[in-house]
Amino acid sequence: MVHVRSIAEFEYRAPESLAEALELLGTEALAGKVLAGGTDLVLQMKQGLVRPSLVVDVKQIPELNRLEWSEPGGLVIGAAVPFVQVLAFAGLPKAFSILLEACSSIGSMQIRNRGTIGGNLCNAAPSADSAPPLLCLGAEVVLASSQAARAIPLEQFFLAPGKTALAADELLVEIKAPTPPARSAGRYLRHSTREEMDIAVAGVASFITEGPQAGRLKTVRIALGAVAPTPVRAYRAEAALVGQAITRKTIEEAAGIAAGEANPISDMRGSGEYRREMVRVLVRRTLTSACEELGLEI
Repeated sequence: MVHVRSIAEFEYRAPESLAEALELLGTEALAGKVLAGGTDLVLQMKQGLVRPSLVVDVKQIPELNRLEWSEPGGLVIGAAVPFVQVLAFAGLPKAFSILLEACSSIGSMQIRNRGTIGGNLCNAAPSADSAPPLLCLGAEVVLASSQAARAIPLEQFFLAPGKTALAADELLVEIKAPTPPARSAGRYLRHSTREEMDIAVAGVASFITEGPQAGRLKTVRIALGAVAPTPVRAYRAEAALVGQAITRKTIEEAAGIAAGEANPISDMRGSGEYRREMVRVLVRRTLTSACEELGLEI
């Protein structure tokens, strides 16, 4: 049973510039937490899991509200952009639909109106739905402090459940994903007990790019959620398909390899064995669907 407590006293600040927010987060005397959508942070505060002395509301910062796409620049999503804005963003190439599928599966309409991709990533839950598609899209995250800014691949951002590469004085500013090559397709599927408002038992994103030789793949990315301490890439399964003739047999073999790369726990939502089987099933389905989208015969 979850016990809800009174939220401890804290200072609330709503800076309107990135420089002001970074200065606040760099104040050593204060234990600051960032508020974007608040769908995770407020609940954690009510449960007494975190007790910040400072809450920095970043929703009004222009840099964190960017939502742009161009062919050369790719997709840029500010950390404070809510899911619903991403879903309504027109003009994206179809290959980005893998991310839209994940955003549409998160929570309820109310959560999607409030919650942000930046918050979803920074909360660092193994089941974060936005993480596998972004891993497949080759995304990087831009982190900033009052001293410097840095960009790192998303693979390096997740360190452990609830822990990221963010330093205490850093802020996730934006997520960047390059424009996928022509002849690319991806799919995200997850399994959960309920269709909506539930945490994934297992989630899989698969993304493929066809090479110059018809029926053979130049690039394969497979990312898994909720089946390891962090969202992870299934590198061995990917390697098993690159350059190979795509058939139902090779897809099934890759799905089995991916299941072996999962490291799931057993909990009330499902056993480790069940989660591995779901990885196998979802990898097969997402790869098959992506191949069908490209018109590949398998």
